[in-house]
Amino acid sequence: MQNDDLQKAARCGEPSYVWREGQARRLSLICQAAGERIHGRILENGCGVGMYVEHLSALGGQVIGLEYDFARTVQARQRAAHILNAAGEGLPFPAASFDLILSHEVLEHVQDDRQAVQEMLRVLRPGGRMVLFVPNRGYPFETHGIYWRGRYRFGNIPLVNYLPRRWRNRLAPHVRVYSRGDLQTLFAGLPVRFVTRTVLFGAYDNIIYRWPRAGKALRGLLQALERTPLRGLGLSHFWVIEKTG
Repeated sequence: MQNDDLQKAARCGEPSYVWREGQARRLSLICQAAGERIHGRILENGCGVGMYVEHLSALGGQVIGLEYDFARTVQARQRAAHILNAAGEGLPFPAASFDLILSHEVLEHVQDDRQAVQEMLRVLRPGGRMVLFVPNRGYPFETHGIYWRGRYRFGNIPLVNYLPRRWRNRLAPHVRVYSRGDLQTLFAGLPVRFVTRTVLFGAYDNIIYRWPRAGKALRGLLQALERTPLRGLGLSHFWVIEKTG
């Protein structure tokens, strides 16, 4: 990566550029969480280059993507027509506009995550649902890289998230990580009902590409752990939150 690309990766994360089994699995989970809302008005808040907007649009709903980074907004518009460039803390929509909101590995990057959550709930209709994926502090790797001696180092860095919070945040000041308690606090006092609160492992498509047999065995083993208490070591929280009346 060039230096500018590294800084953008640190600031905004890296979106999905290729549709593979991991993305398809998450789309299936989104559809299950949405129910009939999948055919309604949908917002992807932080749509990257538009991969999920494109696939959600094919299911029959009216899908709008919102992206903070302008260059990625331009890329997303090559996949879907309804893409806006704006920040998640100030959504440019009236209250009660959407039946479903997807926030996929985005909340950890915004300046004010509480404000971003409040904005999503503001534009969500009563009975509408938010589908939320955010990084899990229990995962053994920090997937967004770290800053070391003033330089950003991209990649999966082991054990960073197990450090005391103040040390961890010095190494990774550019991105949040969440425990279950952090998410509970984030939604405290808001008009919501929790439908699903669990943790998922990844699909490990990159490993499978290089070592198909071993990679598939690893994926099968780790995803089986999602049905056990060891899911606390998983990659991402997967929460489904319904707005109450």
